[in-house]
Amino acid sequence: MSLRINRREFAKAATVGLGAVTLGAQTRRLKVGHTGITWGFEPADAEQAIKDVASLGYHGYESFGNVLEAWEAKGGLDKVLQAAGLGLRSAYCPVTLTDPAIRKAEVSKIVGWAKLIRKCGGSIAVIGPNSVQRNQYNFADHKADIVASLNDIAKAVMDVGLVGVLHQHTGTCVESREETYAVLNAVDTKYVKFGPDVGQLAKGGSDPVAVVKDFSAIIRHVHLKDFNGGNAYLGYCPLGQGKVDVPAIVNLLEKTGNDMMIMVELDPSPGMPMTPLETARISKAYLQKLGYTFRS
Repeated sequence: MSLRINRREFAKAATVGLGAVTLGAQTRRLKVGHTGITWGFEPADAEQAIKDVASLGYHGYESFGNVLEAWEAKGGLDKVLQAAGLGLRSAYCPVTLTDPAIRKAEVSKIVGWAKLIRKCGGSIAVIGPNSVQRNQYNFADHKADIVASLNDIAKAVMDVGLVGVLHQHTGTCVESREETYAVLNAVDTKYVKFGPDVGQLAKGGSDPVAVVKDFSAIIRHVHLKDFNGGNAYLGYCPLGQGKVDVPAIVNLLEKTGNDMMIMVELDPSPGMPMTPLETARISKAYLQKLGYTFRS
């Protein structure tokens, strides 16, 4: 193999090396947490999830509204979090947005969850849209109800002292780029904020960097997830192993100046090739290369 290198190749190599050093040396404002979904959806899964997330030095944790509710009979999930030295940041709260007949009940449900989030020290209620049959779904027929429901829910959540963020999701009534933009441009953003899932955006056919850039002013939460279209983890993967431009996204989030925590996430699937702890460790190492720090 020749050891000769031309001037152009040398300059390119030097630039790449300098970029890597600069990237790793950046001072990062935002803290990084992890969602509990990777360990499972059941209340019983939360204990191991909290133990693992805390052991890796993540700064916060996201649970589910129904999990917080289930743990109340055992004294509250806040006791488990406190024992692990880990704070709750948020909880995912699935609600029906398309049916005005049950809107009042859905508002009441999420208010109950919001009170538990606050009891556990959290500040964010992640509003998860209801699932729909996408091949039969007509967004235009439901847009007004979705917007009205989001406004009512976010106002009620704010009254509890939390921020309600819309979390677009594949297979739900707010999935595509067009639906996401239409809803966010119609809601009252004094109350309704945005909590994008960048992996879900990529899987749904959107450019997550463009969406984050366009709505950066109202982003107060984010699920940082990578996507490679593989068989495991519903097509998602640990950070740095997929197609999502994670460095561009975190750079945009850092520039917003908004109060938020980056929440690493990876969906579970049958026959996962790695344990949740291993995937969380890989994502942590990747973010450390981007300049993020973790608790010792």
